[in-house]
Amino acid sequence: MHAARATEAYDPWPGLVQDIFNNRPMNDGSDVIGIEMPMRAEDAAIVPVTLRTKLSPGDGRRVVAITLVIDQNPAPMAAKFELGPDANVTEISSRVRVNNYTDVHAVAELSDGKLYVTKTYVKASGGCSAPAAKNAEEAKNRIGQMRYRQFARPGEGPATSMREAQIMVGHPNNSGLQMDQLTQLYIPAFFVDKLQIWQDDSLVLAIEGGISISEDPNIRFTYVSNGAKHVRAEARDTDGHVFAHEWKADDSGT
Repeated sequence: MHAARATEAYDPWPGLVQDIFNNRPMNDGSDVIGIEMPMRAEDAAIVPVTLRTKLSPGDGRRVVAITLVIDQNPAPMAAKFELGPDANVTEISSRVRVNNYTDVHAVAELSDGKLYVTKTYVKASGGCSAPAAKNAEEAKNRIGQMRYRQFARPGEGPATSMREAQIMVGHPNNSGLQMDQLTQLYIPAFFVDKLQIWQDDSLVLAIEGGISISEDPNIRFTYVSNGAKHVRAEARDTDGHVFAHEWKADDSGT
């Protein structure tokens, strides 16, 4: 009982501020960045997470980057999102693995050079070591397949420049903590560590990912169209494979 209590009392966050953010001061981000996750996850291997910027339209600052930290995960930095300077990204959603009951922090870096943090708490366990949802052969065939979807936003006609889209990358995103059920050996870590999305040649999002991003990574995001004719994405994994695809900006498809 005492050991369990001691483990629960241990807070890794101060150490993570040092390791990930070089001990930079953290400001209250409750009016800057929002994070939404279910308090109790249905499946610890695919926990939905949504990040929302909260700056008022009149605020002269902009969000430059958002870092997602899952405190109790073996590799706590789940993802870092760099927001394109002209894309006005206000919402990003994805799915992550959660290994233990944990605080999850979202840290926004603003154009004033300051960091703003908010957090939530998630009850889930075993997400990083959960077996792959797809068999190895099927997963191998999907590697590098990319899909793009665009969504109609309620109450907004075609004239609006606000867009909501999703990029999906076929990839097992092995965490290095999953065991091959046949050999009983650990499957080596193998995951998408970079994903960049542009509208024509203007950056929308650049994502640095880790083992906490779920199998078949997908990123859903809002942005403001600059009138570009094409959306393109380029992904890279830890084995150095590069996958790229381009779609018509107002189209959905594979």
